[in-house]
Amino acid sequence: MHSHSHPHSDGIVSKVALSSFFAALLLTTLKSIVGFQTHSLGILAEAAHSLIDLFAALITLWAVKVSAEPADQEHHFGHGKIENFSALIEVILLWITCIWICLEVFHRYTGKGHPEIEPNIWAFSVVLISIAVDFFRSRELQRVAKEHDSQALAADAMHFASDMYSSLAVLIGLIGVVCGFAWADAIAALGVAGWTFWISIKLVQEAFDQLMDKAPEGVEPNILKIMSEIEQIKQIPSLRVRKSGANLFVDLTVSLDKNMSFEEAHSITDRIEDNIRSNYSRAFISVHAEPV
Repeated sequence: MHSHSHPHSDGIVSKVALSSFFAALLLTTLKSIVGFQTHSLGILAEAAHSLIDLFAALITLWAVKVSAEPADQEHHFGHGKIENFSALIEVILLWITCIWICLEVFHRYTGKGHPEIEPNIWAFSVVLISIAVDFFRSRELQRVAKEHDSQALAADAMHFASDMYSSLAVLIGLIGVVCGFAWADAIAALGVAGWTFWISIKLVQEAFDQLMDKAPEGVEPNILKIMSEIEQIKQIPSLRVRKSGANLFVDLTVSLDKNMSFEEAHSITDRIEDNIRSNYSRAFISVHAEPV
């Protein structure tokens, strides 16, 4: 069994996670100032959303650093699962935002004399800046998450994407208020909550699948196909795959001709490992050969 660490890709992942943190910090500050100044519930909901993004970016940064650590005496399979765990924490944070937004809308429209919303040039500016920042952040995060198979970054990308759509809803709400529809702001805020909740369900599912060691989609048939190219393999009695962070663990039993020499059998198991690793660079492979 061979192990590989990828300091280069781990460095890229950390860098992207760090830039997310600063983007979230900037947006939270801008939205909070403008939200309190204009009394716009939509923008305040956005500020809360960005504050959650800030926490999420911190969690991602931590998770990415921990998951990059190599296997040790206590963690024989590395620290990759921390990414799934961090994704779950991020979802809980998203749900807290949703509940807060809904309660705020309810209080504002059942309570006496809710504050007048005063949309101004700053309100529109901060929402437009937010849409632009979120668009580029989520695209970059998604690209790196895909490239380096990081669930923590994928969760972060989802945060920024949901932020972007909710900013669009708030923009529409502000335009509605300017046009004389006082309710538009609250409807926009509820739209933010609904969208955020919907987006987070998929994240929970993915995190649970990996924590429960569900076989990653498409990997098993792909490995069987790779195996079929090695003609000395008579049968494959067992194949088990699971993921931990970006690492793939493959546990494989192959049947080889019993008249084969030990050296030949060993060279075939080496070839199996090389072939799998040429498809999955972060694979940890254990091959067991039995005679038939």
